Amino acid sequence: MDEIKKLMQGFSRFRARYFDGQPDFYDQLARRGQSPGLMVVACCDSRVDPAIITDSNPGDLFVVRNVANLVPPCEMGGGYHGTSAALEFAVRSLHVMHIIVLGHSQCGGIQSLLQGIQAPQGDFIIPWMAIAEEACRKVNARHAHAPDAVRQRACEQAAIQVSLHNLLTFPWVRERVEQGALHLHGWYFDIDRGELLHYNDKTERFEEYAASL
Repeated sequence: MDEIKKLMQGFSRFRARYFDGQPDFYDQLARRGQSPGLMVVACCDSRVDPAIITDSNPGDLFVVRNVANLVPPCEMGGGYHGTSAALEFAVRSLHVMHIIVLGHSQCGGIQSLLQGIQAPQGDFIIPWMAIAEEACRKVNARHAHAPDAVRQRACEQAAIQVSLHNLLTFPWVRERVEQGALHLHGWYFDIDRGELLHYNDKTERFEEYAASL
């Protein structure tokens, strides 16, 4: 119960900050609804919270989190498409101007992909992580003899590129990107170093954000 007590204490601080300290803030959010300008596709990893990393306020970010921050390709077949549904709502209803795929170091999903996921522990993870198989194949071809840490970092970043490509398979994403109304970003949070990198499509490299601002 200590974990639940900690959450309730946190909620008390949250309420004091936003409802007591800024009485008009949530009143406006409640009356006007949400209108975030950014969507973030992030990992479920408990250490990588987009709002905390970017010091954002409630209402700033529309966030969907899944294993390994993956965007699946557009497909209309059967099944449940939670990430695709969130993407559709963000683009077609909220009209976000930016979509950020936020990957990170020490990603358990990518690690399991590189090492090989074994059933029955991977009943759901195996088909989901198949989205990033292209990244895995690329890394195994280019870094076959590299240390595990180097291969994992390369695969984490390559998986972000796969998701950026998959975003463009959704026709309403591609259309808005071509119109200049929507911008796609690949970000990589280095937990070890506390650095935020972004994918530069001109150099095809991940570069530290601070250096480009």
